[in-house]
Amino acid sequence: MHQTVLLREAVDALVTKPGGFYVDGTFGRGGHSRYLLQKLNDDGRVLGVDKDLAAASVAHELAESEPRFEFFHGSFAALPHQLRGMGIDAVDGILLDLGVSSPQLDEGDRGFSFMQDGPLDMRMDTSSGETAAQWLSYADLQDIAGVLKEYGEERFARRIAAAIVAAREESPLETTGQLASVVKAAHPRWEKHKHPATRAFQAIRIKVNRELEDLQLFLSVALDLLRVGGRLVVISFHSLEDRLVKRYMRDMARGDSLPRGVPVLESALNRRMRLVGKAIRASDEEVAGNVRARSAVMRVAEKIS
Repeated sequence: MHQTVLLREAVDALVTKPGGFYVDGTFGRGGHSRYLLQKLNDDGRVLGVDKDLAAASVAHELAESEPRFEFFHGSFAALPHQLRGMGIDAVDGILLDLGVSSPQLDEGDRGFSFMQDGPLDMRMDTSSGETAAQWLSYADLQDIAGVLKEYGEERFARRIAAAIVAAREESPLETTGQLASVVKAAHPRWEKHKHPATRAFQAIRIKVNRELEDLQLFLSVALDLLRVGGRLVVISFHSLEDRLVKRYMRDMARGDSLPRGVPVLESALNRRMRLVGKAIRASDEEVAGNVRARSAVMRVAEKIS
């Protein structure tokens, strides 16, 4: 069963105006959106966004019963275009709950899990793009190793990539079970309490779904999408995402970079955001009830100019 991570913490940090317009950029199964609607008054509105067709189905059901809610099927990176089409210049808050959702992991036929055998798909939006199996069928050793190293931070990237290339020459890699077995056999040093294919599956999923590219694209326009006083709340589940978010919020809060020792007024630094509190992690109680919350990190920033 899907459990929304940092539900109250995220929504409570996001909402500053009960009658405002908010974006749930990763609708999932709607946990954050539903609680967000509870926090808003009759003038408040929520736009849900998600690539996943299963999430879209749930969102359309919610939209039919909740007039304050609308949904857009696509990536949060496309928010500028979507908001312009709705006649909205800026919003009061944007929430991103990054990474893969529990239903995606739990449904073997989605191809995200090395724990269940299924088609090697891994696409969040199954209506477009190439599958993991398709990419692995032609990518060269260098490209595969680069993805495993960059997106999975896999120490044995080249060794595992070589094993993947060798295996596909024998027969196509078409299922998650096949890929997990190849990675498992090739991995020389298993991490305690972690499946040896964990990093490889993460890396290939990020590649197939352009997850970091979408996040970077969104962050490049995020400030323009927020009204002054509007907040950005981001929940990350691995260091690659969190590093991008942390750096972005820090740079926006720090303002213009000037040579050390240059005398300048505070007002001239062009600070665009302020950090709201410190990074928040799931409580021990939440992690005990939902082990997937253990790696969650939430960061909050507010636009000030």
